[in-house]
Amino acid sequence: MDGERGGALPGGPGGPGCGGAAAGKAVLRRALLAARAALTGGQVAAAGEALARRAWEIPELAGARTVAAYVSVGREPGTRALLDVLRERGVRVLLPVLLADNDLDWALYGGPGSLAPAARGLLEPTGGRLGAGAVLEADAVLLPGLAVDGRGMRLGRGGGSYDRVLARLAGAGVSPSMLVLLYDGEVLDGVPAEGHDRPVDAAVTPSGVHRFRRTPGRSAS
Repeated sequence: MDGERGGALPGGPGGPGCGGAAAGKAVLRRALLAARAALTGGQVAAAGEALARRAWEIPELAGARTVAAYVSVGREPGTRALLDVLRERGVRVLLPVLLADNDLDWALYGGPGSLAPAARGLLEPTGGRLGAGAVLEADAVLLPGLAVDGRGMRLGRGGGSYDRVLARLAGAGVSPSMLVLLYDGEVLDGVPAEGHDRPVDAAVTPSGVHRFRRTPGRSAS
């Protein structure tokens, strides 16, 4: 079973009372999770290797000094190979640590041996905590997701952890490249969106890169 990156919070993003968009997200999440559950271990592994090759070639990552990423679990599109490639090539890789309130702290990735099982089936870095604001140093941010549409609107798990990350970045006036890793077939015509949702710049799938709104590179406003 996939680890939960923050369950939906009552009254929060994706929670009860959010209207039709939240209900539409819930229906779409169930369908997408069911499709992922049907994947074989071999399909998941092959997709992860292809994603690593594809992602490393794009300028947002090839030119990055610091990347905020995450450790894939279950049937999520694999990030493990990409994390190791980034680290081996001298990129500073930040990984999230889920806090009790569903916000994210960060710690450096020190290789496969630096990961430990955590709550909700996740794997987290064991190194020293850097604080929630460490993500502001990232040149690129890899976000988990279930789907994205042509506007760059990402469908997440509904816990709101990455909504907080995106709001923190916007509030600080920095705009690293925002990337979501997906399987082929998860770039959709439309994804339900709410007022707090923010678009990503690109989606990377095993077969290609889909760009939505910005040219590569970090900027500050």
